[in-house]
Amino acid sequence: MEKKKILILCITIASILLAGCTITKNHRETISAEEKNLITVGFAQIGAESDWRIANTESMKEALSVENGFRLLISDAQQKQQNQTKAVRDFISQEVDVIVIAPVTEDGWDTVLEEAKDAGIPVIVVDRMINVKDDSLYTCWVGSDFEKEGRAAADWLVKYMEARGEGSDHHQIAILKGTIGSTAEIGRTKGFNEAIKKYQNYEIVSEQLGDFIQTKGKKAMEFCLQKNPDIDVVIAQNDNMAFGAIEAIEEIGKKPGKDIAIVSFDAVKAAFEAMIEGKLNVSIECNPLHGPRVAEIAKKIMSGESVDKLQYVEEGIYPSETAAKELPNRKY
Repeated sequence: MEKKKILILCITIASILLAGCTITKNHRETISAEEKNLITVGFAQIGAESDWRIANTESMKEALSVENGFRLLISDAQQKQQNQTKAVRDFISQEVDVIVIAPVTEDGWDTVLEEAKDAGIPVIVVDRMINVKDDSLYTCWVGSDFEKEGRAAADWLVKYMEARGEGSDHHQIAILKGTIGSTAEIGRTKGFNEAIKKYQNYEIVSEQLGDFIQTKGKKAMEFCLQKNPDIDVVIAQNDNMAFGAIEAIEEIGKKPGKDIAIVSFDAVKAAFEAMIEGKLNVSIECNPLHGPRVAEIAKKIMSGESVDKLQYVEEGIYPSETAAKELPNRKY
């Protein structure tokens, strides 16, 4: 009798365990089926070196969400291209549907993109451009016209000085440059330099590296001021370096935005706050909200549609007098 009870108990336990296994298996099959309907995107991001970059990442997360039909994998390269290359290879091994790259620099992409092409994985490049021998290695690029931004900065500066009655004065310019070899650095430098050289009274007296980072921007500005204390214009190739420059200028007892005009790029919220305080004169917009465009492109690619090779985002110019009105409208 006792043996019979034990046997019944064992059968009951075994049934429960089997039922549990069946439920788990069915649950896994359900998850797998759901995941198969999602577009898996691997995003090789540069890092989180600036407010702009953080906004760019958040835009990707919002647009490439499960609710929108995506599964997003993000790799933070911490501003090192070798980390990005490794991330792309990891995405290839995971057989993602689409790879998105925000490249640290333009060069050095041929080999790993050939690997992606051999694996049949389309690549979308965002923000900074890449330089490859065969442009079929990537499907399309989404970003800003950086040369246009540079020209816009020069044109605005000349008009601003004319409005102040200083249009014919001799102006000494310091340029705080972003990561060397990045598309933003290359384009903004070229655009600004070519536009400003038309005016003989504007002289670039110093160009220092700031890597788009606030602390490095401050050190670069300190060096510029030590070498040439008569600088009256700063071109900071992003807002965060401009914030560093503001700190350095204030520490020597000068007033940023007044004694030294500061022209910046990106137009993040903090830049509008600095303009309202009178410490920043203008910020040329570089729109980081690439997520919706990337999501649209990814869906088109997966459905077999063709997409334009180059896709520019819309951007504006925001001088200090518009800052108070525009700040509530900023999304980043």
